[in-house]
Amino acid sequence: MKCLMCENYSLTHICKPCQRNFLTPTQLYKRTLENGTDVYSFYRYSEIKELLHTKHTDLGYYIYKILAQNSLKIFAKEFHFTNKVVSLGVDEHIGANYSHTAILNKALKSNTITPLHAKLLAKNRVNYSGKTKTYRKQHPRDFVVGDFAQEDVIVVDDIVTTGTTLLEATKKLSSANKNVLFCLALCDVSKKN
Repeated sequence: MKCLMCENYSLTHICKPCQRNFLTPTQLYKRTLENGTDVYSFYRYSEIKELLHTKHTDLGYYIYKILAQNSLKIFAKEFHFTNKVVSLGVDEHIGANYSHTAILNKALKSNTITPLHAKLLAKNRVNYSGKTKTYRKQHPRDFVVGDFAQEDVIVVDDIVTTGTTLLEATKKLSSANKNVLFCLALCDVSKKN
């Protein structure tokens, strides 16, 4: 097959040189939600915009695995905390035969982080793509927190746009007596350039 970025022949959808040159994060970006929760992201939106658009296709499975390996997996290896923590993907609903947030969440498995799956699901399946912050606030996801014993949590999503989804998720987890340490995302739309 050919690499999606350089079109050279490759054994993976994005060749190793392109992964090193274009998909190795150079810094963590930070945004703070209205409730004080920090959200860290790895890429500028403009750097991976076209790759993110594959999430609703079968190809997205492979692309999201590559993005997760080059960002979240590396983060997890370097992250240390006094307690064991769990990570939860935001609404690990299966679409296009896989859950893109489950792929990201799974990459966080380490000695310190244990990914739990389908523990933060939305009852409202509203599509926020292209919607305003007002619309998002008027149509909450209505998250349900599944049962798990651990208290310290990292919340994982792919894109942070207005922060409404992560804000709602962190509030719901707090009301379930969980301590959200921070959130992780591949990219933050506010970091376009």
